[in-house]
Amino acid sequence: MLNSMKKLFSGKLSRTKLAITLTSFIVFSTILGFGVFHGTKAAVTVNVDGEEVTVRTHAKTVADILKELDIEVHPEDRLEPSKDTVVSDSMQIVWDPAKEVKLVIDDKEHNIYTTAETVQDFLTERDIDIKEHDKVSQELNTPLKDNLVIAIEKAFEVTLNVGGEKQQVWSTSTTVADFLEQHDITVNDLDRVEPSLEELVAKDTVVNITRVEKVTDVVEEPIEFGVVTQNDSSLDKGKEQVVQQGENGTVANHYEVILENGKEVSRELVKTETVKESLDRIVAVGTKAPPPPKPQQVVSRSTESSSKEFYVSSTAYTAFCNGCSGVTSTGINLRTNPGAKVIAVDPSVIPLGTKVYVEGYGYAVAGDTGGAIKGHKIDVFFADKDAAYRWGRKKVKIKILD
Repeated sequence: MLNSMKKLFSGKLSRTKLAITLTSFIVFSTILGFGVFHGTKAAVTVNVDGEEVTVRTHAKTVADILKELDIEVHPEDRLEPSKDTVVSDSMQIVWDPAKEVKLVIDDKEHNIYTTAETVQDFLTERDIDIKEHDKVSQELNTPLKDNLVIAIEKAFEVTLNVGGEKQQVWSTSTTVADFLEQHDITVNDLDRVEPSLEELVAKDTVVNITRVEKVTDVVEEPIEFGVVTQNDSSLDKGKEQVVQQGENGTVANHYEVILENGKEVSRELVKTETVKESLDRIVAVGTKAPPPPKPQQVVSRSTESSSKEFYVSSTAYTAFCNGCSGVTSTGINLRTNPGAKVIAVDPSVIPLGTKVYVEGYGYAVAGDTGGAIKGHKIDVFFADKDAAYRWGRKKVKIKILD
């Protein structure tokens, strides 16, 4: 009996050991399989928009890894290597998602996806050449980000004419006022600007600035002296004597002068000032009657006068000759009566007041005397200096009418 129990216990013990052994083997195999499974994963470094993460994966291709990481790649994105590349251990995957930027060139807008890092990279990528005078709204080293606006204004040549001096300058589309400020051009209150300051500057625009100045010009001019005659009974009739010499005065005329680009375009008299008064010339005119002629002279003249016609030497004069007052010895004002027919005579030959007819001159009155008119000489009056010159000196026949 005892032997039988030992055999039974011994049999039970052997079965227990077997079960334990089998269980241990299964657990070991599972752990070993799990270790082998994980040990065969590839280590892959993924660079996502500049940030790196390392993963271990059994993915077969790059596309599988991106799917595992829930990364959606757009055609505009930069992916290296490509999606169909087979995964290998220690692989580097770079995914640079594209950014949407707004490009504005001369007011024309474009929405563009790009993986460029900076504004300069973006412009290079798009083959956009920036010239020296072009304007870019962003610094060239500015990093790109979504919704960044890059505005470019292309420069063009403009003709700038300041005060008549022309030059070619560069500008971008802007108002005339801003254009002038950019080029340090000061516009004064009176200056004229074309086009107007509010208008836009465009290619081939000509900006004209007319420099306008308003200045005062003072011009001094003479005031001619007048001639005043005074009757003098102590002087023989027909004689004149200067009592006071005349002297011109001075007047200052103030003109407002407008200059455009240094040239005078208008002049207006705004004020007149008398700097010095003129001094009249005073002439004494004799009124004393001449002495009676000598008897023998009367006999001689009576012979001449009895014929009523005789020849005399003649010259001509005007009311404005040197030393002339314009008033005859008999009181005829020749300046106010330019059409008068008057001759100067020697009263001892032809009495004053005598009506005569002068050959080539016409009917006249003996109404004046002169210092050089002696004997058979006469001086005929002309209102016009040229007519007096044309008369000259000549011998003419004179007829006494009364």
